[in-house]
Amino acid sequence: MPPPARPAVRVAGLQHRYPDGQDALGGVDLQIEVGQRVAIIGPNGAGKSTLLRHFNGLLRPTGGRLWILGHDVIPANFPAVRRLVGFVFQDPNDQLFSPTVLEDVAFGPLHLGLPLANVAARVQRALAQVGLPGFEHRVPQRLSSGEKRLVALATVLSYDPQLLVLDEPGTALDPRNRRRLINLLAALTTTLVVATHDLDLAWETCHRAVVLSAGKIAHDGPAREILTDASLLEQAGLELPLRLQHDAGKAAL
Repeated sequence: MPPPARPAVRVAGLQHRYPDGQDALGGVDLQIEVGQRVAIIGPNGAGKSTLLRHFNGLLRPTGGRLWILGHDVIPANFPAVRRLVGFVFQDPNDQLFSPTVLEDVAFGPLHLGLPLANVAARVQRALAQVGLPGFEHRVPQRLSSGEKRLVALATVLSYDPQLLVLDEPGTALDPRNRRRLINLLAALTTTLVVATHDLDLAWETCHRAVVLSAGKIAHDGPAREILTDASLLEQAGLELPLRLQHDAGKAAL
């Protein structure tokens, strides 16, 4: 018999306290299976970004443990874990540091030691995926905020991570690029974890939703059930996706 499949993410009793004494996570237990697409939702300050930053060791737990595809997320395993996790920051300026887009997008594949010809093909493929073909020689600092966000996504798509983790990916995108992002995420087969306030994006790209409140999981279930529960969302400081508000408004006429 084959060995049992490892979950993509396993979190056990995760706690995090910042140096100023703020308790951001208060004992989170979470398991995400390979291939799942999970939206982490909740109000500002709920702990969404803090949780995600533990997935590749950007933050260290105050208590508890977590594993990525069977790898204990401890300093000795950070290189292996970071090859598996493609993390896209909420602020793309934290991710783009090279003189050209090509160099930023090529950084991951080069770091993996791939041949130059392979790297060039991956750069072109990743930029085409995010709708920015031909941007190789553009200067990242001169791009619009939305273009920067898409280039930041391309920097992780270029090295084919097994787990894609996005922190508020739809922020600052115009409607066309937001739609491009949604279509791209919906088509990916990679395990996906998205922290977002954009519940319409969550509706179209994720089949599971986890609601964080004050550093703890308040609800966890099918996205279509959680995102249609107006009372539950209101308690969590959220509102129905705009598409559902619109449908409700039409029904009331």
